[in-house]
Amino acid sequence: MIDRAKQWAREVKRDVIAVWIAARDPRTPWYVKAMAAAVAAYALSPIDLIPDFIPVIGYLDDLLLLPIGILLVVRMIPADLMEEFRQEALLIEGRPNSRIAVAVIVGVWLLSGGLLLWLFWPEALATGG
Repeated sequence: MIDRAKQWAREVKRDVIAVWIAARDPRTPWYVKAMAAAVAAYALSPIDLIPDFIPVIGYLDDLLLLPIGILLVVRMIPADLMEEFRQEALLIEGRPNSRIAVAVIVGVWLLSGGLLLWLFWPEALATGG
């Protein structure tokens, strides 16, 4: 059972990369690209919808929402294209990680959070909230 869970986790990891590749491929329909980009961005982002420190439901997005999103995108991609993306994902998995990409993702999240704070902070003070 543990071996099956490890195999499933490897397949999900590979499919995240394949979905990211699909989001950038011109042969992928635009609506699938949009969904694939959203799922891949969420999967690769260091920030979760539900923080992991919240007991039980903190891992809900990692165990349920993310695999469901990946499954939906995979089913929307034509089978021959998905197989090609999976093969490319296997090649990419062996490459070293990019620290620059991590820095960019963290920077975008911090910038987005700062912008939201800047937009809504004065409103919260003015309304007493």
